[in-house]
Amino acid sequence: MDKARARLERLWHRGREFLGAEYAVMGGAMSWISERHLVAAISNGGGFGVLACGSMPPGLLAEEVRATQAMTSQPFGVNLITMHPDLDTLIDVCGDLRVGHIVLAGGLPSAAAIRRAKATGAKVICFAPAMVLARKLLRSGVDALVIEGTEAGGHIGPVATSVLAQEILPVVREVPVFVAGGIGRGEALLSFLEMGASGCQLGTRFVCATECIAHPNFKQAFIKAAARDAVPSVQVDPQFQVIPVRALANNATRRFTLFQLDMVARVKAGEIDVKEAQLRIEHFWAGALKRAVIDGDVENGSLMAGQSVGMVTREQPTTEILQELVDQALAALDAREGSVPALVRC
Repeated sequence: MDKARARLERLWHRGREFLGAEYAVMGGAMSWISERHLVAAISNGGGFGVLACGSMPPGLLAEEVRATQAMTSQPFGVNLITMHPDLDTLIDVCGDLRVGHIVLAGGLPSAAAIRRAKATGAKVICFAPAMVLARKLLRSGVDALVIEGTEAGGHIGPVATSVLAQEILPVVREVPVFVAGGIGRGEALLSFLEMGASGCQLGTRFVCATECIAHPNFKQAFIKAAARDAVPSVQVDPQFQVIPVRALANNATRRFTLFQLDMVARVKAGEIDVKEAQLRIEHFWAGALKRAVIDGDVENGSLMAGQSVGMVTREQPTTEILQELVDQALAALDAREGSVPALVRC
């Protein structure tokens, strides 16, 4: 096992150094879920927690960052949505509170936003759903990339994680690259490290952490679900582009289709513009997600989940989840020496 541990240390050394964490495992930023308790638990457990700003106003974000800092002395990041109307102010809040890592998500950030975030002294991480966008982000000066496949929960792109990894990891070496989407076990984490990733990001796997504040009904929905239950939303009008959202199918996913049709009709009638319609769609998900996560309404709320949900089988402490991932990766490495079976069942 000592050889396996040394090999794993070499594989994710760059990611650990970049994050300042014991493990190069980022927590996915999930609105209403990735708040102070879970973020601090991930960072205290050796991973790298990421606070989800979502639609928070600047004052609330400042309060949440301070509260997280009071719960952990370890590094953590803040995820900001690029379409937020107060993005510049939110970046300044992160700077004022000395946040070490800023993640710009929810769309391609402008070069100006990246410069502003870097000017705070933070390391800037962005999502690259394709090689051409990865190159554009590199030219804009990002410090690291996350490539997230369509297996992920919440807002998703069209390409599978395995394909993105093959396309981008062998080519992009300038900055650390973290892989996300459908990752639930240490063997998968290891495989992407061996392909050239600096680490991985997991969201769905942490929803049933004991430190997560999600309602027991929400957690039970994850525990009962299979991979096939996490489905993407349907875009109803090709001229009205809406980023698909992957969630467990329920009444809310069906209502979202009707909501889109209403927004399309209002845009075509000249009642609202496309940007306003897209913001309302985002608000739909924010409200529906809160209804499920906080209130426990798992039929009418949004159950955003990645396809790795089938690997969520019970509620566990965050430290246990992280240790399982590491143990599974080490066991896979050690098995190559013929000393233990390749598969660790946890």
